Amino acid sequence: MTTVTREYRLDRHDEELRTRQMLEQEWLLTNGLGGYASGTVCGALTRRYHGLLIAAYPSPMGRIVMLNRLTEAIRFPDGSMVRFGGDQKESGLEFHGMEYLTGFRLEDGLPVWRYKVNGTVIEKQLVMVHRQNTVHLIYRLLSGEKMVRLKLQPYLQFRPHDASVDVASDDPYMFTAVQNRYQIASGANSPQLRLVINGGRGNFTLEEKHNTDIFYDVESARGYDSLGTLWTAGYFAVDLGIGQDAALTASTETWETIAALSPAAALEMERERRRLLLAAADPRARQGLPAELVLATDQFIITPAGRHKDSVRAHAMGDEVCTVIAGYHWFTDWGRDTMISLEGLTLATGRHTEAGWILRTFAHYVKNGLIPNLFPEGQNEGLYHTADASLWFFHALSRYLEYTNDRATLNMIMPQMREIIDRHLSGTSFGIGVDSSDGLLKQGAEGYQLTWMDAKVGDWVVTPRRGKAVELNALWYNALRLMQQWTEQLGDERYSRQLGTFADQSYRSFNQRFWYADGGYLYDIVDGELGDDNACRPNQLFAISLPFPVLERDRWPQVLETVRQRLLTPVGLRTLAPGHPDYKTTYHGDLRARDAAYHQGTVWPWLIGTFIDSWMKLYPDQVGAARSFLDGLVQQMNQQCIGSISEIFDAEHPYNPRGCIAQAWSVAEMLRCWLKTAQ
Repeated sequence: MTTVTREYRLDRHDEELRTRQMLEQEWLLTNGLGGYASGTVCGALTRRYHGLLIAAYPSPMGRIVMLNRLTEAIRFPDGSMVRFGGDQKESGLEFHGMEYLTGFRLEDGLPVWRYKVNGTVIEKQLVMVHRQNTVHLIYRLLSGEKMVRLKLQPYLQFRPHDASVDVASDDPYMFTAVQNRYQIASGANSPQLRLVINGGRGNFTLEEKHNTDIFYDVESARGYDSLGTLWTAGYFAVDLGIGQDAALTASTETWETIAALSPAAALEMERERRRLLLAAADPRARQGLPAELVLATDQFIITPAGRHKDSVRAHAMGDEVCTVIAGYHWFTDWGRDTMISLEGLTLATGRHTEAGWILRTFAHYVKNGLIPNLFPEGQNEGLYHTADASLWFFHALSRYLEYTNDRATLNMIMPQMREIIDRHLSGTSFGIGVDSSDGLLKQGAEGYQLTWMDAKVGDWVVTPRRGKAVELNALWYNALRLMQQWTEQLGDERYSRQLGTFADQSYRSFNQRFWYADGGYLYDIVDGELGDDNACRPNQLFAISLPFPVLERDRWPQVLETVRQRLLTPVGLRTLAPGHPDYKTTYHGDLRARDAAYHQGTVWPWLIGTFIDSWMKLYPDQVGAARSFLDGLVQQMNQQCIGSISEIFDAEHPYNPRGCIAQAWSVAEMLRCWLKTAQ
């Protein structure tokens, strides 16, 4: 199988643009545990989350920044030296060697840098070992001088990855060395960073220092503390011969684990793992752009570090614990995002076994008819404040069964699916329950954000949407019809008929109550705190796009056309139509300003999935037009996080990417829709 390559082209003529590219474009590499490495193309730190090793630890630690960055230098045989790396300061950029970076690319999703200095060409490649907190930085001398000497100086600041950059440790760093093995800790109970150099003749020089007042400009723009300090114990030096490799390994694993796999072997095994991922995927997704998306989906599927009870339970059943990171850098695993992403992440990619693990893992967590909204960083217990995640669970299960026909899993989790239905009918937490007078699902509790439009700042719930939300009732109707079908297949005809009766009532009431005749589209909320809400939002499309659409068919064209004209952009759907008093054109500023815009116009790319599903139902012969709705997202794969798709975009041109640099449901829905529109 050929290598899947994405070249990122740096501007060769405009120095200012080139510098901005290297500072603004980011890369991401993950380890299957929730840990990751990420940074800017040039290596300067602009976010608190940037680092070469962010290790995933069991609770209560969570993810910890262990190695922030390196400065690098090349010494030539004539004694001259060229430096690479540095930092931003408030006064400006103090960085060396940008002019020597001639290329950046992803090879099978792995980042590769190419430097050319005075005719000598060196490449650097980064690889993380799957399900280990280990990163290898591998250097290769391709041409030019027969031998050069590398100087590699690691800088670090041990802290939780979401902690402020100005946090200071109570304990000093402790550096120890035994032969060529080096170890750094901070306090008796802190995690330990282990470093080792591999390759040509190498040594370490002790040269402790602090690098202060490093300016993290993205943190500053987001309203957070933005000045931090890094510490270094000294630097490694290693000879690099032409055609040879040298590598720096950083890890929190035991020395025995580190020694079990050389950097070269780790690279080859990781590339083989990725080739196998492509081989298992839909045949139409094994080359080109969809192959890149398959590799991008792998970043989000993890075995969560430290959920010991989950592991024991799963292993007893012959399963593995598997879940989905909603987005990098700061999200953990979210129930809603997992269920929406499941088809694109696991089913379109041929990872059916992992899809089953995910569904059975979440079934275990059903409580009062709800699945968890999220698992907070460094915790084992989920939070349940969501009204839609449990309903998306039905959709995810139906897609899984469509691909696998795994009736054993359906039988196994049917009690939990029935509990969800019954608790919604009788009423459950957060005011979630069916109004018996009309069969519609209502939700709402003071101080909680329960739908996917879930921004909250302090006590302010930006879009509470308390009442009967349009997408919740579309999902509820879909869940009833799916459950009616499954119970009939399993021989429970009485319960199946009851569900059919509830679904019929829901269908009638929905079409009576949600149609906004003056606008020719659907209310976003009925029976809300302020009555019926006629804000034009994308949520109405789920009444068409789901397998069992609750909206009468003759109203589909008008709704879809309204959404196309008012909400569709090149990168997804706006969350609110322009002209509404709450509409915001951009997502920027501090947390309060950003959350005020989060669902008030801001574009979400994952919503393109429901638009294309609706389009294909109405216009099945216009597949080419459906594919064209993805064109803007194709271009975005070279923006913000190279090779992935961001969480959100501004509501107006130029639709700047915002939020998480790589989002599970953005990538999943892009891949799913690409395959759906393949001709």
